[in-house]
Amino acid sequence: MTAPTGDPTTAPPGQWQAVHVFYAANPQPLLVDCVDPLVRELTADGLLAGYFFINYWLEGPHVRLRLRPSSPAATEAVRDRAATAIEAFLRQRPALYAMGHGFLGELYNTLFALEFPDGPPADLVGPDGRMRLQPNNSYSFRQYEPEYGKYGGPAGVALAEWHFQRSSDVVLHAIRTMNLHMRPILFGVATQLMMVMAGTFIPDRAELVGYLDRYHAFWRRSFAGTNFIGAAEYEKMYASMAPALRARFVATLDALDSGQVQRLPGFLRGWAEHCAELRSRVCDLAARGELSLDSWDGSGPGRVTDPDAAVQTLLSPYLHMTNNRFHVTIRDEAYLAYLLGRALGEATEPQDVR
Repeated sequence: MTAPTGDPTTAPPGQWQAVHVFYAANPQPLLVDCVDPLVRELTADGLLAGYFFINYWLEGPHVRLRLRPSSPAATEAVRDRAATAIEAFLRQRPALYAMGHGFLGELYNTLFALEFPDGPPADLVGPDGRMRLQPNNSYSFRQYEPEYGKYGGPAGVALAEWHFQRSSDVVLHAIRTMNLHMRPILFGVATQLMMVMAGTFIPDRAELVGYLDRYHAFWRRSFAGTNFIGAAEYEKMYASMAPALRARFVATLDALDSGQVQRLPGFLRGWAEHCAELRSRVCDLAARGELSLDSWDGSGPGRVTDPDAAVQTLLSPYLHMTNNRFHVTIRDEAYLAYLLGRALGEATEPQDVR
């Protein structure tokens, strides 16, 4: 589902509209029964120039839906139809869990402290000193705030928005057509998409193993001192699936290396082509000096003109946000990166020939 780009001689698109839907339940029904048909209808009616969504936790679990009207004149219709669709969904299928300060509340408060180590903004803190929670089954339009530092300035954000629509399309299609409520299937799909994107961005396998190890270490380090990232179960879980993982990952990378993406499973073929185009565009922006990026490790911003450095810096948030759209937790994402890195590392080790 790709929105029409429109005739460049016509008026430019409208400003991005951001709506946060607070829904304290698995977001899959909201995405499939509300967001997907809304976006399809707006696109079919020529009202939409772009869209994407993410899952987030600040102020309570919610979906952040971003909609770009096809023109400034379409803005009111886009907002009205989005509000109507969201209200209808929340009436018909409300989240029954009342968000509070139980287990999930404590989890989000821990994330809150990690997000704002120097203290949170006053408007996000309730009278009890905890993170303020929005009412469950509610929504509000908010200011759209692009992350220029993370994605490389205006040109990098425009590229990210283009990519995020494709990522959102892939996730919505997978939710509609696969049994993603089953965790093994969810993890299998997410892991294969991670491997295709990472393998496309970093073709050298030794470099790719190192990158995946760093990616895994980043998430573990970021949540050190919490119980969100487990370690004891890694070895046991990996041993049961290692041979199949190695074979699948090597076959995937062989198809990418040879340019024969038709050998990939159907849902991966279009993704592989998109990732190749995305990588090419990243390299082009870097070569033209149009990317100014914060480092993924927090060391600070800077203009990135080396294509390889730009590719590796942007790969991390690209990977993370696709996993986010699948509602893969940070704990699980760290584990998936571990699986990928270890399986690929063992597959590329020299064999002991006796």
